[in-house]
Amino acid sequence: MEVTYNCWHGCHKKSEGCAHCYVYRRDESIGKDANIVYKTANFNLPIRKDRHGAYKYPSGTVFMMCFSSDFFIEEADEWRKEVLSFIKERNDCLFYCITKRPERIEECIFDLESYDNLIICCTMENQKRFDERAPIYLSLPLKQKEVMIEPMLERIDMSAYIDRIDRVAVGGESGDEARVLDFEWVKDIREQCKKAQVAFSFHQTGARILVNGKLYEIPRNKQHSQAKKAFKDQY
Repeated sequence: MEVTYNCWHGCHKKSEGCAHCYVYRRDESIGKDANIVYKTANFNLPIRKDRHGAYKYPSGTVFMMCFSSDFFIEEADEWRKEVLSFIKERNDCLFYCITKRPERIEECIFDLESYDNLIICCTMENQKRFDERAPIYLSLPLKQKEVMIEPMLERIDMSAYIDRIDRVAVGGESGDEARVLDFEWVKDIREQCKKAQVAFSFHQTGARILVNGKLYEIPRNKQHSQAKKAFKDQY
């Protein structure tokens, strides 16, 4: 069972991949300011119980955290300790988050080694951000190290660090202003992963993908399914 768990909402654009952020797009469409970070009504979702005293979300649930924010955003510093206590309490569940702020991880969670059920993935959208974030992220005492390249904005050479990565996921950009994903970049990442025996997945084509010199416009509801068809040996 997989559940979206947005314990807080709102963020600040951090780098090139944030230019057309879906959170900003969605908030603007309803007249909200995505820069304002606030605790949500689902803050304590993982530890909620039913009238019989049992957890509403059973053992084995995967909580996909902070998909409308960043778990390591500064404004959430006063709330994060409580969420970390939920993660420890629900050690029968898995918690997964993606961040563009690897430099804050150890500052915010000083005892990283004790969180066996927390996976922190770091996103790196171009060579500049890969070279900047990879050495910081990969130096951390994390049991599983996952890199997310989404939206992929250019060809990326991961050779300096790929032997320290457990899994790489690639995706394009969604939305009306989506930048083009060149499928050659994706294939190159896959080859780098294959050579280093690192797990690879291509999970989203994005709205615009260039394949063999031809540009394809992919409807939102087909971007994941089309990506899954691209390679037989992924997932």
